Amino acid sequence: MISRAELSKVAKLTKATISSQVANLLEDGLLVESYEVHNHIGRKPIMLSINQKAGYALGIDLDYQHITFIISDLMGSPVLTDHMEILTSNYDEIVDILIKRIKYYKDAYSQSSFGIVGVVIGIHGTVSKEEVINFVPSHNWKNKDLKGDIEKEVDLPIQLENNANLCSFAERVFMNHQSDNVLSISMYSGIGIGMIFKGELLKGSHGYAGEMGHMIIVPDGKPCNCGNLGCWGLYASEQSFFHQVNKHFLKRMTYEEIHQLIIVEDKIIMKQFEEFIKYLSIGLNNIVNILNPEILVLNSELLKLYPDAESKIKSHLKSSVSHYNELFISELGNKAAIMGACALAIKNFMGVSELRLRIER
Repeated sequence: MISRAELSKVAKLTKATISSQVANLLEDGLLVESYEVHNHIGRKPIMLSINQKAGYALGIDLDYQHITFIISDLMGSPVLTDHMEILTSNYDEIVDILIKRIKYYKDAYSQSSFGIVGVVIGIHGTVSKEEVINFVPSHNWKNKDLKGDIEKEVDLPIQLENNANLCSFAERVFMNHQSDNVLSISMYSGIGIGMIFKGELLKGSHGYAGEMGHMIIVPDGKPCNCGNLGCWGLYASEQSFFHQVNKHFLKRMTYEEIHQLIIVEDKIIMKQFEEFIKYLSIGLNNIVNILNPEILVLNSELLKLYPDAESKIKSHLKSSVSHYNELFISELGNKAAIMGACALAIKNFMGVSELRLRIER
């Protein structure tokens, strides 16, 4: 919250200009007025703040075998979460699902001043600067214009972004306010890296930067869908971890079951974690040497379960030529990508160059 007088100082605009602009935004319903708690003698100052219920952002995480939808208000706080299992990789069927759900949310929130202000879809694969899907390994999609196909049926701003980029954007917006250089590693269905450099997403020449999950760390290793052998994601992603433990226990293990086995120090699970961290650290050493990150964020629900995971990983990153400032495990976890999607939709709607939001705890 901020007063008109303080806003005039911060924006370096005259009080008359501020009053005129504020009047317009109040009429539009984007701002609201309130009184700050005031213990002094005299008139209480009238405070301005964003009307967070004036509109809503729709974030979509399009992953393998499931889609997650989150509606957030204009301050990035989730107001609705839907999770949908999908048993198909058929492109047309999934496009139809997305169109129906987006239309449903558009109607459901149409009574607010601005309705759904934007839709951002997180893609677990490569997305070009033109927002065309280049390749999604899990669905085996190549050269798909998902944005264009949805826009044919839905009259809303649609944006496609790589899920790892959205994770790094969420870390920047919600968590690491003090840093302009954040590198986030998403470790779920594969490994993807999102890079914030000087406050902006670093995407590379064609938009495909950060696909380090396909960095080869085991020569002549396991075959990958990308066509190479021994890719990092086959050894240090959560999907690879679960694949190994599921084979041993002959069932589909859950995070809770893994956690219980960690508590009793099950030999199989503890050995698998040692391998997991070893291969994770090999890739991290390469990344640190190449990019010299300020802040390194590991986005993994598994690592949050493992005792003292941060210290164990750091113990593998002690090369005299490798440098980074901080390494920690993301507090946002598997919600990072979709929170980043909502935040990006809000940023686009507001038309601001920089966005800072707080998580309501």
